[in-house]
Amino acid sequence: MLNYRKATEIDLTTIIKMIADDELGRKRENFQTPLPKEYLIAFKKISLDPNQELIVVEDKNAEIIGTLQLSFIQYLTYKGGIRAQIEAVRIRKDKRGLGIGKEMFKWAIKKAQEKGAHLLQLTSDKKRPKAIKFYEDLGFEASHEGMKIHFK
Repeated sequence: MLNYRKATEIDLTTIIKMIADDELGRKRENFQTPLPKEYLIAFKKISLDPNQELIVVEDKNAEIIGTLQLSFIQYLTYKGGIRAQIEAVRIRKDKRGLGIGKEMFKWAIKKAQEKGAHLLQLTSDKKRPKAIKFYEDLGFEASHEGMKIHFK
C-alpha cells in the first residue's frame, strides 16, 4: 500500500536525489549535500502556492520511494477551465518496474478530477522513449506539438 502526502522541507534532499538520478537529471540538476539554496527557495515558493502540490509517495515502511508535482492552472479557455499538469514524476531506482508509477498516475488522475480539472497534461523529453511509451499505455495522447525556449 502506498501513502501519498505533501512534501515537507525534510523530504527535499530525497526528492532532489530522485530527480537527479537519471541520465538527463544528472546533466541539469546539482544534487549534493547540503543542497544548494536554490532548491530550498523553490520548495518554499511551491509550498506557499495553493495551486501547487509537491507530493512524496511512501511505501508500507514509510520510506519515500517516489515523488511528483501537480500544478493546477486556471485559464479562460474551456469556459474558464482548470488544467492539471504533472511534472517531475520519479521513482527511486531500486523500486522501478514494480507498478508503482502506474499507481502514482492513477492517484494523480483522481486528484486532478477531484480538483475540477478537465484534463491532466504532461511533457516528456523526446530522449525518454520508455517514459513516453509508459504514458501512452496509461491513456495519454500526443495531441499537441510542444515547444520551449530555454533562457540562459
